[in-house]
Amino acid sequence: MAGDTPTDEIKMDLDNLYMEEVFTDRRVGSIMRLTPVDQDGARDSKREILYVGQSQVMTPAGALPLSFEIEADSLAEAVDGFGQAARVAVDETMEQLKQLRREAASSLIVPEAGGGGFGGPGGMPGGLPGGGKIQIP
Repeated sequence: MAGDTPTDEIKMDLDNLYMEEVFTDRRVGSIMRLTPVDQDGARDSKREILYVGQSQVMTPAGALPLSFEIEADSLAEAVDGFGQAARVAVDETMEQLKQLRREAASSLIVPEAGGGGFGGPGGMPGGLPGGGKIQIP
């Protein structure tokens, strides 16, 4: 970001401030309670308190962080709703990963064998027979 965005474009929204509090069971994840505040830090009762769950899922590539909103009116409701909201977030994330894989696979260009093109190794004519085939398992 350095160098390509003037600092006058990086501004916090004074009318959209929240105070963050984090609650965790130190086992499954954490819940962030976002309490809306005014510019002096006092509670802004015109806006709703938000609850955001945070956890991670282990994948073959390592830990994948998850962050998801929990519909709740209290911390106790947020704790009760954590599991269901986390399951939805995992399902949505896995579906997004599948979509990314499909898009990546469909963007591969597979040249036909012997169909002209650049021929052999290094793009030189007279290359090895059958060169240019890419096989994806």
